[in-house]
Amino acid sequence: MYSPPRPTPQPAVFSLMRAALRGDGNLLDLLPGSAYSMDIGPLGWSRRSTIIVNRPDLVRHVLIDAEARFPKSDLMVQALAPLIGDSIFVSSGDAWRRQREMVDPALSMMRIGRAFPAMAAGVADCASALSARCDGEAFSLDLLMSHLTADIICRTVFSTRLDEGAAHEVFDAFTIFERSVAQVEIRRLVMDKAWTEVPQKPDVLAACATIRSHIGALLGSSQSDADDIAGALAQAHDSDGRGFTREELIDQLGVLFLAGHETSASALTWVFFILASQPGAVARIRAEVFEQCGRDEISFEHTKKLAYTRNVFREAVRLYPPITFLPRVALEDCDIGGRKVRRGALVIVAPWVLHRHTKFWRRPDVFDPDRFLPEREAEITPGAYIPFGIGPRICAGAAFASIEAVLIIARLIRDFDFHLDAASNVRPAARLTTRPVKQVQCRVTRRSAP
Repeated sequence: MYSPPRPTPQPAVFSLMRAALRGDGNLLDLLPGSAYSMDIGPLGWSRRSTIIVNRPDLVRHVLIDAEARFPKSDLMVQALAPLIGDSIFVSSGDAWRRQREMVDPALSMMRIGRAFPAMAAGVADCASALSARCDGEAFSLDLLMSHLTADIICRTVFSTRLDEGAAHEVFDAFTIFERSVAQVEIRRLVMDKAWTEVPQKPDVLAACATIRSHIGALLGSSQSDADDIAGALAQAHDSDGRGFTREELIDQLGVLFLAGHETSASALTWVFFILASQPGAVARIRAEVFEQCGRDEISFEHTKKLAYTRNVFREAVRLYPPITFLPRVALEDCDIGGRKVRRGALVIVAPWVLHRHTKFWRRPDVFDPDRFLPEREAEITPGAYIPFGIGPRICAGAAFASIEAVLIIARLIRDFDFHLDAASNVRPAARLTTRPVKQVQCRVTRRSAP
């Protein structure tokens, strides 16, 4: 049984010391070993009360939030404001409902039947680029997946390709943003009071400006009446007849662009990292793909039949959920599952923890795609698997991301072998998404048809 890298669980005080000594903002290092077995409880020591909620019914209570007591945390809102403003990902209340009313019709254009040709074209171009890299030279797996998924989302949202130079700049800017944004500083998480205003560093603001400038350029080259998501958002109006301003459009498109590519890129980086050391899983994927598709182009209908390939992706996002933490803040004193929660407390739902919880999973740290077989469904606790969230804020692109991943895995694994450089040095980090601490270096060789 293969257990991919994870932080070694420690008592709370040692977890805090580990995170402080490393000083790299990796929030996984803060998690005490007790987090993986408790239903609800404190997440170590901090000046601001911080609790983690693991019991599935309580998770639903917090995330569905029928009484509007638990909006997105102030830390997350402040962290993302320079990047995506008060957009649908972080807004609450009436602002969120207005935006959702305007955005939902545009999101219908992400339906798979409509979007699949853009996916297939992006994957085909990636395969061609990989063919030119079969000379044994190492490259960044993280960057490859970021470029591929950004290109696909650009084709879907803006009806245009993302050139490689822009993809590199966006990737580098988001890396700076994740590593340096003030809200992931351990000192602030532990010592600051609730709703403390946190200034951002100049390099973070510059990174946000770089990303927004690329989105603005894509918006500028798009036609406002184009039959794509950007065009639909440009034409959207609320019940009072008001549309989005240009900056608001960049906010909303920034959510779609980053949520549509950064989270998928994170997940796929872990998929290919795992598969590079699991020849048995690779052989099963190839056998399935050749049985269903042969050497033909992989169609949308084919992807529905690639059950094992889909389960590999499902297991990878169980072990490495793209959004590691879903932080909320309590707006008032309240009770969660019999536990008193003070106003201003951070209420953390952590897919990373929930997906590795000892009460809900057998061998939780082991890579086992077959745990998602129909005959083993009874092993999975309902509500313990939430890679795309739950409730009204569930990821609207979940189906898009799943089919995209199956297509990418099937096509690239069928045609290429991936080889890792220094695999033992790879460890995960959680800041805003779940990424390797350092970029994963790999090589590819072309695989001949059987």
